[in-house]
This record gives sequence, C-alpha cells and structure tokens, in this order.
Amino acid sequence: MSSSKMYDKVFAVFGTFMVFFYFALGFFIIFHPLLDVYMPNKALRIVFGIPLIVYGIYRMLDSYEKIKKSFFSKDDDEE
Repeated sequence: MSSSKMYDKVFAVFGTFMVFFYFALGFFIIFHPLLDVYMPNKALRIVFGIPLIVYGIYRMLDSYEKIKKSFFSKDDDEE
C-alpha cells in the first residue's frame, strides 16, 4: 500500500469524525440552554447553527465519496 493511499484513508476517516463535530456543534448552538446566557437571541443562534449543520451535510456527502473511493475502489496496481 502506498503512502498516498494510506494518507487518503486517514483523511477520509478524519472527515467522518468532523461531520459529527459540525452536526453536534450546530445542534448545540441552537438548542442547548447553556447558551441562553451568552446568546439570548434565538435568531442569532439559528444564524450560527444552521450553516454548521448545512456544512456538516456537505461534508457528509464529500466524506462518503472519499470513503467509497479510498476503501472500496479496485485499483489496477493492486494484484
């Protein structure tokens, strides 16, 4: 296995963990009562939370393609 393929696999898995981070942070900003003290305006919390969730969806689709390519594609040089 070449180092570039291993590099691609590591970053594909890292991208998957980042998807969960973006979703969790977006939902945390929108729904967690702890932030009522720091950000009492619900509209402002939604303005910050929704783009994180949308970006998480984008990263999820991108990570899916990278994982499919890195782990499940057949390469001609591997025999």
